[in-house]
Amino acid sequence: MTDPYKVLREHFEELITLTDAEFEYISSHFQLKKLRKHSIVIHPGEISRYEYFVVKGLLKTFMADDSGKEHIWQFAMENWWVSDYHSFHTQEPSSFTVQCLEDVELLCMSSADRNKLCAEMHKFEHFSRLKITSGFLSMQKRVMALLQNDAQSRYKQLLEQYPSLFQRVPKALIAAYIGVSRETLSRLQI
Repeated sequence: MTDPYKVLREHFEELITLTDAEFEYISSHFQLKKLRKHSIVIHPGEISRYEYFVVKGLLKTFMADDSGKEHIWQFAMENWWVSDYHSFHTQEPSSFTVQCLEDVELLCMSSADRNKLCAEMHKFEHFSRLKITSGFLSMQKRVMALLQNDAQSRYKQLLEQYPSLFQRVPKALIAAYIGVSRETLSRLQI
């Protein structure tokens, strides 16, 4: 069984070097949460009070339109961070649902603890800035792909970027992520 805090430390140390004392202090601001498949982590209308580091499992962030159709904003797998970041930073109600697609282990940190660590530790603030920038660039790339690329190109890009996702996610969710119907997705796979 993998130690979730060891996974977190390895994740931090991809970008920064921490002493044992520094990591112990940072990790004391996280809580381990284990949830079952289909559990809802964030409900629309709730305030997102936590940012989640995915130790194990897979989640989706989505909005449902008035007809109930899901529009998937993000998948989050191991070593990814997930939240409704607008709600997390502004403390306004969430627009998204974050749901477990598999059993998950998450390390969660409150907005207050995140802000405290950023104010107290330059290394943590530096790590956070790099991760936020990386996330912003990924989302910018995703939005540009939705605006500029056809469905076939979006499908190929997702397949090239995250091939393991196709083994873990039902085709209907892949279709919702790239913005096509399940039938269109079947034609793209030929």
